[in-house]
Amino acid sequence: MILGEASGITRKRLDKLDVSGRRQTDSSRLFSVAPMMDWTDRHCRVFHRLLTCNARLYTEMLTTGAIIHGARKRLLGFSDVEHPVALQLGGSRADDLAASARIGEDFGYDEINLNVGCPSDRVKDGRFGACLMAEPDLVAEGVDAMKRAVSIPVTVKCRIGIDDQDTESGLDIFARKVTAAGADALIIHARKAWLQGLSPKENRDVPPLDYDRVYRLKASLRDLPVVVNGGIGEISEAKQHLAHVDGVMLGRAAYQEPWRLLQVDPELFGEAARHTTMKRALEAMMPYIEDQLSGGVRLHSITRHFVGAFHGVPGARAFRRHLAENGVKDGAGLGVLRAAIALVDETMALSSEACPQA
Repeated sequence: MILGEASGITRKRLDKLDVSGRRQTDSSRLFSVAPMMDWTDRHCRVFHRLLTCNARLYTEMLTTGAIIHGARKRLLGFSDVEHPVALQLGGSRADDLAASARIGEDFGYDEINLNVGCPSDRVKDGRFGACLMAEPDLVAEGVDAMKRAVSIPVTVKCRIGIDDQDTESGLDIFARKVTAAGADALIIHARKAWLQGLSPKENRDVPPLDYDRVYRLKASLRDLPVVVNGGIGEISEAKQHLAHVDGVMLGRAAYQEPWRLLQVDPELFGEAARHTTMKRALEAMMPYIEDQLSGGVRLHSITRHFVGAFHGVPGARAFRRHLAENGVKDGAGLGVLRAAIALVDETMALSSEACPQA
């Protein structure tokens, strides 16, 4: 079923998706896909689940105000196959965070994650996101309130610091306070966020990466799961980080080149990939798309997440163009996607050894 009755798809229909839906244990944080605004919506997460059975998935950040006062079924509904899936919250008021976390748990999420890393002006003005790095006591208060409200894990995603903060003492103080409040894990983007002088876009690339700072924090907090995020583009890089931390979170690379996720299960978890090629994964996505279309969802709302599916494969440009030109049309259906897939070189797409992108 769709939890929260977001679209009315039945469990029987969802079982046609060739995915495992297997839950991980709470401590299994080896690999995850980052929460990304306007990207990791429920359609994207179903797609990513077809590419890896084991990755932990995250929602886009949802503010406590939206959850408490908004259309919850639309905002929070998700497909049962997405597990394990975490709800990321944006907010700073302890009572609102507790109420939102409780709502998320009731909807069936496996984890509640607090955003203390987003550097956008809108987030800063609302007193949540990266600006909260300067208020560790307030964050700790929120974590404590959420831990008291729910039985599922509560985690925090943050930066190594903001602006002129000292990344050694500042991050240590922040981490120890939220850990003392009960945080079950820290996910750390290994860059500072410069709230003064850099745009949100620049904050994703301009501040230098400092993975060693994350490693040092993990060494000092041995009992706390620490996940590193930021600038990681390949699964081979993830393996290197895992020698120092408990988990790796991939962001833009997972979204812009989703074929990389086909490598996650065999390379990191020692399990065969559910689908060996992108074409097979997209074919397995068809029943979900069909159900969503019947519920009034437009094709483009789903296929926009496929833009990088065949990056580097002959026919990829024609694939993208066909979806861009035809997927937005009224009444566009599965035929549009099938026609786009047919434009990709079949030989390359069926040879995972010759072309892992496919």
